[in-house]
Amino acid sequence: MALYTLSRLFFVLVNQSLYPDVTASHLWEMLCGGVRFDLTALLYLNSLYLILILLPLPPFIRNKRGYQTAANYCYWIPNIVGLLVNCIDMVYIRFTDRRTTCTFFSEFENEGNLLSIFCQSVVQYWYVTLFGIVVIVLLVLLTRKRSTISRPKRMWLYYVSELALMLVTVYFVVIGIRGGFGRYTRPITISNALQYTNTPRETAIVLNTPFSLMKSLENETYIHPHYMSDERAEQIMSPVHSCSPSVHLPLTKNVVILILESFSKEYIGFYNHDIQDGTYKGYTPFLDSLLTYSKTYRYSYASGRKSIDAMPSVLSSIPMLIEPFIVTPYSTNQVSSLADCLGREGYETAFFHGAPNGSMGFQAYARAAGFGAYYGMDEYDGEEAFDGTWAIWDEEFLQYYARTMSRMQEPFMTAVFTASSHHPFRVPVRYEGVFEQGPLPIHQCIGYSDNALRQFFAYAKTQPWYDHTLFVITADHTNEIALKEYNNPRGLFAIPIAFYYPDMQWDTPFDTTQAISQVDIMPSVLAFLGYDKPFFAFGEDALTQSKEHPYAICYNHPLYQLMTDSILILYDGQHPAQNDKELYLQAYIQQYISRMIENRLTVDNGNTSR
Repeated sequence: MALYTLSRLFFVLVNQSLYPDVTASHLWEMLCGGVRFDLTALLYLNSLYLILILLPLPPFIRNKRGYQTAANYCYWIPNIVGLLVNCIDMVYIRFTDRRTTCTFFSEFENEGNLLSIFCQSVVQYWYVTLFGIVVIVLLVLLTRKRSTISRPKRMWLYYVSELALMLVTVYFVVIGIRGGFGRYTRPITISNALQYTNTPRETAIVLNTPFSLMKSLENETYIHPHYMSDERAEQIMSPVHSCSPSVHLPLTKNVVILILESFSKEYIGFYNHDIQDGTYKGYTPFLDSLLTYSKTYRYSYASGRKSIDAMPSVLSSIPMLIEPFIVTPYSTNQVSSLADCLGREGYETAFFHGAPNGSMGFQAYARAAGFGAYYGMDEYDGEEAFDGTWAIWDEEFLQYYARTMSRMQEPFMTAVFTASSHHPFRVPVRYEGVFEQGPLPIHQCIGYSDNALRQFFAYAKTQPWYDHTLFVITADHTNEIALKEYNNPRGLFAIPIAFYYPDMQWDTPFDTTQAISQVDIMPSVLAFLGYDKPFFAFGEDALTQSKEHPYAICYNHPLYQLMTDSILILYDGQHPAQNDKELYLQAYIQQYISRMIENRLTVDNGNTSR
């Protein structure tokens, strides 16, 4: 661990030009954050060594020189390789701008001059070579001492204690590899480094190369599909949008985005008046009333099936294709977002999630996406409101959300991700039996969160910022299905997407002509505000005008799925396009993958406006 921290400091020293704005305090923050990734990498690298030293074998076997020599080499070889690849990246980072992942091997599999290039680099960057030699020598010198185990008087006690030690150690090894304690902790991945950085480029400081290589092995690498030339794909589908109103006006409207956990469209009565012969009521009486005064859509869909798919889709207009963006090797790519675009226009921005800070990688993504502040469980004052499993109860946290916005400078742009309508599907004790139970356990949680939403709007209406705020209501993904009408490829992704602006009368409040998805939220909000600069988005404006391509696209493993108001296309990604919609889907996929690989997800990194 000490050698990896030393390597990280040397990494920063030899690459100072890449990080000119890193202060001492911020470097300390990244060094502390890097320890998490070092621990995970070292536990992976030393797994065989740990097995050899923890097995409760008889002392006469463990004391043999051959056994201890084998254990030493199982320690030295993986760790020397780990230190070496770390040193190589001290130089290679200058050409890639991020830690090496397994895509390196596919990118250079046909190159025959890598050995020659490597040898030249060893000489050219002699100071890195010297550093590598020093840390490897230190590693060997400090770990070559041979130890012996005395024969105990009570062998049964020896075996019991050694077995207990092994089990306890294995438990903590698993915790270390996952990156933390608790059921809410997802296994640590590359994107978690964003939690400690100010820019995606700085993730190279926090991460180490063995971690990046091993984690990228877990994800399917994007491969350029070459359906057509990139120029042709750009002509058919371009994610670079140009807005040029004749008169530039200052943006003054606030934006509030509510991402509701697991609020499937089937749970909402507003969308389902024709279900069960018109008797179906749903579980969201307040949301039903709010949608009556909103711009909403009959055909609205999530881009993915997991919570970690929602933030990039809703806030950055980056869909989930093949793998969630947050857990791919490309999660450190430069991205834009509503917070980034509006922050440059003077908006104060903040993201809210009532779970422990760092949960689900939300804090890391919020920082990478340009949010100025993050409010999680650490910022919330009041442990009594914790649900005991995931997060602060929605009722208390949405009130905290509203009160915090009232202290913010207008105009502001905020987003909140609710949590209470999540497994294990409980409500506060005071609300047990209050809300409709329904055939699924989640139904009473939906009712509870809907009531929390009612109280949020009741408070918001009393605030001076309410009347000039655009509220966007959507869900992260669907959940369990109870109605047969939703048990199909469309229903798996059917969620609400609604825009509510107090006292505004929409021309066509309930749109039944175009299919939209979460990636259409960002361009729709920017168009509504009158944003007049180029921006990057895989979606289109569906609020102030009809979409040029009225489709919703998602990835329904292992197929791509394109939906219109009346057509569903499932595409395997292999066969030639048979119609214009499949051709558009191919261009969409190719643009996504090529831009992901080449780190071209903003208008500021090599894109051209259409």
